[in-house]
This record gives sequence, C-alpha cells and structure tokens, in this order.
Amino acid sequence: MKRARKKSATPFTDAQRASGDWNPLWTTFSEWDPEFLEAYLRLRNVPFRKGPLPKKIKELILIAINAATTHLYAPGVRRHIQNALQHGATREEIMEAIELTTVLGIHSSNLAVPILVEELERRRKPGSKRGSARA
Repeated sequence: MKRARKKSATPFTDAQRASGDWNPLWTTFSEWDPEFLEAYLRLRNVPFRKGPLPKKIKELILIAINAATTHLYAPGVRRHIQNALQHGATREEIMEAIELTTVLGIHSSNLAVPILVEELERRRKPGSKRGSARA
C-alpha cells in the first residue's frame, strides 16, 4: 500500500525555487514568514500562469520594472535579462526596453546596460551553458 504524499503548504514557493528563477532575498522570507512569501508568489505569478503576452515580452517588461529609477534592482535586471535571452529576446529588444525606462530617468540605463553587456559576453564564452547570444 502506498503512503499518501503530504501536500506542501507552500506549492508556489516550491515551484518558484524549482524553476531556477529564484531571488535570493526570498530565502529569508521563506524561513521567517513562509505564508507571506507564498501569498506574494501566488499573486506575482498570475501573469505567468495565464494571459496573452509571450514569456519574452513579460521578461522585457520585468527588465524595465527592475531597471526603473524608482526600483534600480540590479539582481532582478540580471535575472530577467537572462530569462529574456533564454526566451529569444535580441540585444536590440532588450536595449529598447531599457531605453523606454529612461522616461523615468537616465539612471535606468546606467544600471541596466552594463548588465546586458556582461550577460551577452557570458553567453559568447566557449562552454557557456546559456548558449549563444542573438544580436
């Protein structure tokens, strides 16, 4: 007789962790207040579970949000540039998303463009697990 698997109290947190798209800051929340993190990830992931926008477009929007002068969150910019490249975004598409954020202030470009350069260079290195960058 098989034992019934215990249902996780944090399925959205578990799925986010398993996806590899994990913000290290969420680790503290998962330890100190797993209920809060679970509620946040459930809300945050609604557009990823449904909706008409392709994943690449969603990642471009998230680059802009993370690069915006009111946010300036470099780890998020990096993670979403990596995700956008993985979903087929070109350097030009990512640059346009970054350039659109300059409406809020030029600091968006100061933060995001160097990260884009680093990620494109990393993808070009032999043996890179991320594949080659599309121009």
